[in-house]
Amino acid sequence: MTTTTTTTTTTTSGGQPPQPSAEPQLIPDVPDDVSINCLSRIPRYHYPKLSLVSRSWRSAITSSALFTTRSLLHTTQTSLYLNLRINYSFHWYTLLSNCHSRKNPQKPIIPLRGLPFQPVGPAFAVLGPKIYVIGGSINQIPLNWMWVYDCRFNRWEEGPRMKVGREFAGAGVVDGKIYVLGGCVVDVTAQSMDWAEVFDPVTGLWTTVPSPVEVRLKRMHASVVMEGRVYAMAGRSGVVYDVGLGKWGNVSKRLDLGWRGRAAVVRGVLYCCDYLGNIRGYDVEEDDWKELKGEGKGLPTFVYGATMVNFDGRLCVVWEKKGSGKEVEIKCADIEVWKKVGGMLAGRILWSGVILKVPDGAAIVHCMAAEF
Repeated sequence: MTTTTTTTTTTTSGGQPPQPSAEPQLIPDVPDDVSINCLSRIPRYHYPKLSLVSRSWRSAITSSALFTTRSLLHTTQTSLYLNLRINYSFHWYTLLSNCHSRKNPQKPIIPLRGLPFQPVGPAFAVLGPKIYVIGGSINQIPLNWMWVYDCRFNRWEEGPRMKVGREFAGAGVVDGKIYVLGGCVVDVTAQSMDWAEVFDPVTGLWTTVPSPVEVRLKRMHASVVMEGRVYAMAGRSGVVYDVGLGKWGNVSKRLDLGWRGRAAVVRGVLYCCDYLGNIRGYDVEEDDWKELKGEGKGLPTFVYGATMVNFDGRLCVVWEKKGSGKEVEIKCADIEVWKKVGGMLAGRILWSGVILKVPDGAAIVHCMAAEF
């Protein structure tokens, strides 16, 4: 007995089979490229709410097309990122809105997906929307690894490895390339030859930067870039590398004596905290330190260690303060800074407040600003 299977095909009035429905437009009757153009003009802190509109909108606001358009339209924004050590583990956070916004006194801070592990003493660098975590050590063994966090997509990936392992190295970005100094064993010939390296994100290659023996210090506690030069401090001394000229030198004695802890460069002035918790600025041209004086409302005193970063041409300071009970408050201040007539340094607080409360014993590892 033969069984015949009949397939019925539904046709349209024109006799053609129906076509699968196309992906719905982001905005009805508006081409998607125009919609992307519109979305790219909206501040990023609105994106979490926009992602709730539909699945296509959620996909659009995390697409490379949108971030490319934002870059072309110069509508990128800067966000603050924090790396904290809490109970012997490392945690990453970002502020949802701009630090300087007075309209929103609450600064929602969002936990981010961190690395599966984080070495002790890595160097940090930021290039556009990407944060680079370079080297560090596990079980006191320096690593040559590099991990890259893409802030646009909340995604980590392993980057190309350095020639040598490093912990507590100095790092700085000049002309779109990352320079890394020190952090390796200087009495091992092979590692000494690669004491300084440069990473080109375009080619994905690490290249040795020739360095004289006398500048090859081991551990760096802080580093910055000023006027195309990478400065790195090691204990009671420091080195400077002029990228354009390819020349090495020692930092000035006045810079060495006044540089304490993490620093940031804003409008050609290097800022850091002194032993009393006050902010001081170093002017390279004058080779002199000056205290940053508050205009209007006085500047806070940073009893505990502070870290800082250039945030859209302003000084953003993040520090720890003992809270109530067994907790620590992570505080943030966004400070407009400028040089007055006569060379004195002045600052005005645009916003300041507690952004996070963490268990006692927690500490700030680093703060960064990424633009995208």
